[in-house]
Amino acid sequence: MGESISEVTLAKWVKKEGDYVKRDEVICELESEKATFELNAEVAGILHLSAAEGDILQIGALVGTIDESAAAPAEETAPAAKQPTAAVPQPQNDVPAKQDTASDIKATPVAQAIITDKHVDTAALKGSGTGGKILKNDVINILSAPAQDQPAKPAERNENREKMSNLRRTVSRRLVEAKNSTAMLTTFNEVDMSSIMNIRKQFKDTFKQQFGINLGFMSFFARACSIALLDYPAVNAYIDGDSILFHNYCDISIAVSAPKGLVVPVIRNAETMSMAQLEQAVATLAGKARDNKLTPDEMAGGTFTITNGGVFGSLLSTPILNIPQSAILGMHKIQERPIAVDGKVEIRPMMYVALSYDHRIIDGRESVSFLVRVKELLENPALLLTGKDPVKTLLGI
Repeated sequence: MGESISEVTLAKWVKKEGDYVKRDEVICELESEKATFELNAEVAGILHLSAAEGDILQIGALVGTIDESAAAPAEETAPAAKQPTAAVPQPQNDVPAKQDTASDIKATPVAQAIITDKHVDTAALKGSGTGGKILKNDVINILSAPAQDQPAKPAERNENREKMSNLRRTVSRRLVEAKNSTAMLTTFNEVDMSSIMNIRKQFKDTFKQQFGINLGFMSFFARACSIALLDYPAVNAYIDGDSILFHNYCDISIAVSAPKGLVVPVIRNAETMSMAQLEQAVATLAGKARDNKLTPDEMAGGTFTITNGGVFGSLLSTPILNIPQSAILGMHKIQERPIAVDGKVEIRPMMYVALSYDHRIIDGRESVSFLVRVKELLENPALLLTGKDPVKTLLGI
């Protein structure tokens, strides 16, 4: 399970007690604090369970045994042909029996037709016609009248206690640890997404055709953060004891909402990747997260995190640090808003961005400058190519 893993939870038995299992066949799923693993049968035979679903097992504990001496079951024969079942007499019509007397009451033909069609209880009808004859309006009034007051049904007050999964317990512990062990602050800014959205609109089909992957927003943000992290090394560092550990590479963690909780797989050396490689890495890791197939190595490490609450509609939030990292960038929903452009009011697609950071290692100047740099790169995508203004690079200034 990995050096740091001391216990796992038996999440689900794929096979049942007494099942014959083949070698390498998946028999159960184990969940650690980082990922879900499949346990395969080492030999073929009859499976006997030693642990139940939900049990917390120490590394080396017995999950089950396989009786190798048991013979393999014979091939299943074709199912016998179904025998015809006796026909069940069906009623000739679905009108309740009490409606059979509808023709015996005194009613106009139209009223009687409505009574029969709507299954009206004739005992509740009072005719307003001559001699107590039931008219059409009498039936309609009964149908449209509100139902008699019924005693209020008591509200349900059920409670359902579920054991926290290993992953959820780990996430809870780390979030509390991040709040209690860091001097966390958040700085905000907003990004005009017009240029990026125009690029996606213009090139998304060509990009998909050439690379087989959609052109999303995450590649732009990962690229912009990689450049800004190298410009501001403190944001890409973290505290290790009495020292500060700096990194000359960008291992960017991407927060992904998985079925069993939040996971943060890592894109290694994001600063060296092309846009297509970044999109492919994001898609691959997100797919593994949804299928609970991430390995501990794919979630270990990371020097900086990006989380996108905008996919759920969040307009603004303060993300919590992914310790031991010192900073996390929060993306949010893109919303059209009126802003001032060259002295005129224009409607632009805007996104609030938030940078939460550990003030013990990152000063306010660095945090604000980092976020301003990310904003500059996103609003001028040409800068994402080299991190510098193309014209200034050409002129050597």
